[in-house]
Amino acid sequence: MSLRISLRELEVFVAVAELGTVTRAAERMALTQSAASQALDKLEQGLDAKLFDRVGRRLLINEHGRLLLPRARALLDAAAEVQDLFQGGELALRIGASTTIANYLLPPLLAAFRKEWPQARLELEVANTRDIVEAVAAFRVDFGLIEGPCHHPELLAHGWRQDELIVFAAADHPLAGRKVGLDELADAPWILREAGSGTREEVERVLLPHLNAWP
Repeated sequence: MSLRISLRELEVFVAVAELGTVTRAAERMALTQSAASQALDKLEQGLDAKLFDRVGRRLLINEHGRLLLPRARALLDAAAEVQDLFQGGELALRIGASTTIANYLLPPLLAAFRKEWPQARLELEVANTRDIVEAVAAFRVDFGLIEGPCHHPELLAHGWRQDELIVFAAADHPLAGRKVGLDELADAPWILREAGSGTREEVERVLLPHLNAWP
């Protein structure tokens, strides 16, 4: 559906509603009185409704105008927000991060970034590796930081940091405090991250093949 009204016409309407005359509205908007009058006429034609009652030289807003006024202000505010997004070179970043990275590595990095770019807008999506890969592929985030491999054929992955995975247990666990064989690890109950986690995938890739008894 093609629009029959414009933002400029709504601007004129709001100015007239607030100031009471086309002359004063035109002065506020740096328009000629003729241009402001034409914009108001076009708006009324586009809506097929009179928005003001003419009383002498003054324009008194009527029921149609009162119905439109809050909606016109909301539309103009929204348009101003859209315009502000692209003015002044404002930087906006949407970052996706897997859970461990978001909890332990990102906070100081984001703090340093905010100090360097205080006007930047940051959005952070936290999920497991698989979900962050999907978010990047779907353009929901600009880039992702993950702990495991990226299997998506249309994405490029680059090494960023190295980390170490360690098997641990409670201090009073029978396997704690001594060297442990693979057969003992295979027989022990495990607590692992959920499917889709990069940490889980690395454990399954590196350790699982050596634990033949692990189903």
